Amino acid sequence: MKKIAIAICCLCYLTQMQAQQFIPLWPDGKKPNSNGKKITDSINNERIWRVATPGMYAFTVPKSDNNGSTVLICPGGGYERVSYIYNGFTFAKWFNSLGINVFVLVYRLPHQTDLQQRQLAPLQDAQRAMKIIRANAAQWNIKTDKIGVMGISAGGHVASMLGTHANDESAVKDSLDGVAYRPDFMVLLSPVITMGKYAHPGSKKIFLGADTTVTMVEKYSGELQVSSFTPPSFIIHALNDSSVNVRNSLLFYNALIEKKINASIHIFPQGGHGIRLDENPGSTDLWLNLLELWMKETGVVKPNPFK
Repeated sequence: MKKIAIAICCLCYLTQMQAQQFIPLWPDGKKPNSNGKKITDSINNERIWRVATPGMYAFTVPKSDNNGSTVLICPGGGYERVSYIYNGFTFAKWFNSLGINVFVLVYRLPHQTDLQQRQLAPLQDAQRAMKIIRANAAQWNIKTDKIGVMGISAGGHVASMLGTHANDESAVKDSLDGVAYRPDFMVLLSPVITMGKYAHPGSKKIFLGADTTVTMVEKYSGELQVSSFTPPSFIIHALNDSSVNVRNSLLFYNALIEKKINASIHIFPQGGHGIRLDENPGSTDLWLNLLELWMKETGVVKPNPFK
């Protein structure tokens, strides 16, 4: 039954993905961290390789099925690209089936030539996206205290920055400057977390560029930035992930426990770096059931308050 339901979700996504509303993040002329250079969006093979217009695709749930919870998805791609279809739209339809609203983030990539500070751009875009969601909560029937973030692979690094960096990097002197951007919960799937010993080489090279000083490595290693600001977190990883070392998740989980943050971690023997919605090897196929139960256990998902 589970696999049939997921297949239906995937069919819906294939037929409806072109109709999703795209919401630009920044007003004209107010995109922060820009050096003024003009670039164009580059999309190929269902991946975005250069982002001129950061924004998010909205997958909102009709009021009759809406439980008020929301997830901002940060797709992966090694900071080289944004895999917004495979890492975004596919998961969005699964969350929608639970009555959860979803916004799939298309964030600027650190290698882009239009940036002043390469490391800040993904975080700025994620913070701004959260502000827009909260500011328009009534319009989308969203509960402002049930807005979380999910990050996959390098998108997990974006998500973990959103949940650990308390400084507002997205202020542009408009009406959203005072809106909270902290996520209420985090879901991290095979996440890039550290820029230290166990960093994903490709993500580290593109994200940090030439500045690999101790200061920069520590600043952008999520396990070193956990504080009371960090929300409850659910982490999934495969032991045989040959791309992103499983210690990324273990380091982050240990930091969460040290700071007494509500956290759940599941390390599966198999799955590699391609844990999917279904048809995963062995026990890895249980991860979505565990995530759904965790969301109910922590109150992220509750009965529809609008019925």
